[in-house]
Amino acid sequence: MPRFDFRQCRVSGASPRALDLYEAAIAEFLRHRGEPLRLAREAAREAPGFVAARQLEAALLLCSRERSDFEAAGRLVPAIAALAQNDRERGHSAALAAAANGDYARAVECYDAVLAAEPRDAVALAAAQTFDNLLGRLEPMRERPARAAAAWGDIPGRHAVLSMLAFGLQECGEYQRAEEAARRALELEPLDVRAHHAVVHVLEMQGRFEEGVRWMGERARHWADAGAAATHNWWHLALYQIELGRADAALRLYDRHIGGGGALSERIDASSLLWRLELAGVDAGARWSELAGAWAPRAEDAHCAFNDLHAMMAFVGARRWDDALRLIAAQARRAEGPAGANRDMTRLVGLPACRALLAYGRGEPAAAERLLRALPPVAHRLGGSHAQRDVLFLTRAAAAAPQRRARSASPRRAPTPARGAWRAASPALAAS
Repeated sequence: MPRFDFRQCRVSGASPRALDLYEAAIAEFLRHRGEPLRLAREAAREAPGFVAARQLEAALLLCSRERSDFEAAGRLVPAIAALAQNDRERGHSAALAAAANGDYARAVECYDAVLAAEPRDAVALAAAQTFDNLLGRLEPMRERPARAAAAWGDIPGRHAVLSMLAFGLQECGEYQRAEEAARRALELEPLDVRAHHAVVHVLEMQGRFEEGVRWMGERARHWADAGAAATHNWWHLALYQIELGRADAALRLYDRHIGGGGALSERIDASSLLWRLELAGVDAGARWSELAGAWAPRAEDAHCAFNDLHAMMAFVGARRWDDALRLIAAQARRAEGPAGANRDMTRLVGLPACRALLAYGRGEPAAAERLLRALPPVAHRLGGSHAQRDVLFLTRAAAAAPQRRARSASPRRAPTPARGAWRAASPALAAS
């Protein structure tokens, strides 16, 4: 007897109990919280032939930037492909095989083909959105959930479609529409961390920092227990405090919610925050050493250029030059290695950007500025959001400051660029 999930997508090999676990995993995935990977694995153990549960497990691993997760998915994908599958599931298997081979662009094409036939396939939608974010591809993150929203109706998970749409809209600069979509999502599901995150981005990009501090404080109870996703929201709150000139408040947030070198995404947030404080002239003290120690075992991963950039921030901040050089050498090897999205981004963006950070840390601002200025127009393909990639512009601006002072007779400090102004002013660091 055929079984269907909550969105009326046919599934193979499920039992009633396994299907309940699978739906719980999807609900957590769509709210960007909880332990969807654990639930997906429980569903697969309950029914070993449950194709969709095992595909969800692999997709979640591939959505991570962690090398060990990527390798685990690579071991899982061939076993999944051997299971009896329907047409939709075969489309998922093709996407997973492409992603496990490092070809996220091809994986997205496969997921989009699945969505063309089954527009309410929650896993295909969410995984494709995540892969496009890893690739820094903006328009698809707006257009894909817009198409899905038209077909979704009121079935479970609509809030997530709206929150994905909101994030895509704000990355494309459509801030009013993004905020409206995110707030509608929160009306449907107050615990949707993705929707909170989309609103936070809008407030950041529009320079509404005081409002952002108030808004997040009023709603922190809805996302404060969401693990790494909560850490990222605390990071955004710390950015507001930096913009408002409250470095001490940003450091308190770091100490309470961000630092410690936990999960990969948390290390990324920690590095980015301390680096911004460093650029603002704030001494982070021993925090750098602790964070660099957490990054050190992965100095030679060269698995993701976005990761490498943040590891380099920690190594430079802690003055761990040996680790920084190990990272540079690993990137150089990766840039000459097998084809894949990360090879190209390492060669074009990751390696020169890391060299720039190293030059800046070693007191060579002119070299740092030159390297960052030379980044190609595809620098946004490094992945991440505008708010995350903004750190490259901030570093370039700081590196150029001594040259500006040398050319100017005025001792006055140059004004801080308005939020988002760098995208027009610096095409090489542009996000679109």
